[in-house]
Amino acid sequence: MRRYKVAFLLSHPIQYFSPLFKEIAKHPQIDLTVYYCSDESVKGMRDIGFGKEVKWDIPLLEGYKYKFLKNYSPIPTIFRPPFGLINFGIVKEIFKNKYDAVVVHGWNYITHWLTYMTAILNRTPLFIRAESPLNQELLKSKWRILIKKLLLVSLFKRIAGFLTVGSENKEFYKFYGVSEDKIFLAPYSVENERFIKSYKELISNKDKLKKKIGIPSDKVVILFSGKLIDKKRPIDLLRAYEKVNSDNKALLFLGDGHLKGALEQYVKEKKLKDVYFMGFKNQTEIPKYFIVSDIFVLPSTIGETWGLVVNEAMCFHLPVIVSDMVGCGKDLVRHGENGFIFKTGDVNELTECLLKLLQEPELREKMGKRSLEAIDKWSFKEDVEGIMSALKYVKRFQFA
Repeated sequence: MRRYKVAFLLSHPIQYFSPLFKEIAKHPQIDLTVYYCSDESVKGMRDIGFGKEVKWDIPLLEGYKYKFLKNYSPIPTIFRPPFGLINFGIVKEIFKNKYDAVVVHGWNYITHWLTYMTAILNRTPLFIRAESPLNQELLKSKWRILIKKLLLVSLFKRIAGFLTVGSENKEFYKFYGVSEDKIFLAPYSVENERFIKSYKELISNKDKLKKKIGIPSDKVVILFSGKLIDKKRPIDLLRAYEKVNSDNKALLFLGDGHLKGALEQYVKEKKLKDVYFMGFKNQTEIPKYFIVSDIFVLPSTIGETWGLVVNEAMCFHLPVIVSDMVGCGKDLVRHGENGFIFKTGDVNELTECLLKLLQEPELREKMGKRSLEAIDKWSFKEDVEGIMSALKYVKRFQFA
């Protein structure tokens, strides 16, 4: 049985990726090593979006081999590309370990380009797994796209395979000249099993959890979970909530950010009822907030290249409403089946979507079931299968 020696290069440990690495490491044909350029998320860091110190409360470094590379940047941080990460150690690691493939997440930092150049010189197959969606790329200025074409087309010709996270991401690669046969689906996924297990354990206590939070049991709860920042457009949701003519509604904001004060002020000025700001909650805390909710909304604009929180919501049997700029919409949201997609910034259309779900409990239940069915096919299992397909594809050509 062929065993592949694979390295992943990542800026820092990420709460969504660590469980995936653990799953990849279990595969009998993959010998995995993960290289990190920064340990900020392990030590605890001030997250610019949340506006507070964040240290994740789930294991980020268990179940797989990893190594932290020394960062030589004069401004060492993940929040300042391209110069925030300069890790010369990756050069030695690639030359020394003779990997069958090196997977690089993006091209934003100096370290990414060090990795590309080293692997090319060493004739080590390179894979890219990034998240750029084409629908957002096409909104950029023509001169910016031209510069990226000059840069990326040249790089992409030297890449052995592309691990696409979804449909819009696949179209992005094709737009920059990548052929279909070099693209493999490795979807953006979350720890489905953990979230579905939490749903089963907690759902019978829904009313008790609502009472504990302070939400009346008869209210239909609309949930927003994420950073309260401009990109997420939480004010659109608040305005739509205001416009919805319904007495049984409640709105739950889970997260922090610089817009929190403005949102609270809006609620106060407009005298809106049953709006709750719960602040930032860590990974082990969030299941109970999904449990008490009935509808999930992500109204983001450009910059929401995927939206893994939508994956999470679907694990909790929730109908989902997303804007047409949210990267995962094309893959995860079937308009009218498990949720709705509305035009970004169109508060009236969002209001209509909310009203329909608030008024029709049977529709909420039906859409929630379909969300769960859909997310079952968007899991770590598909990620591992996609990676294995890419590895076998490269080896076919190497030994042809």
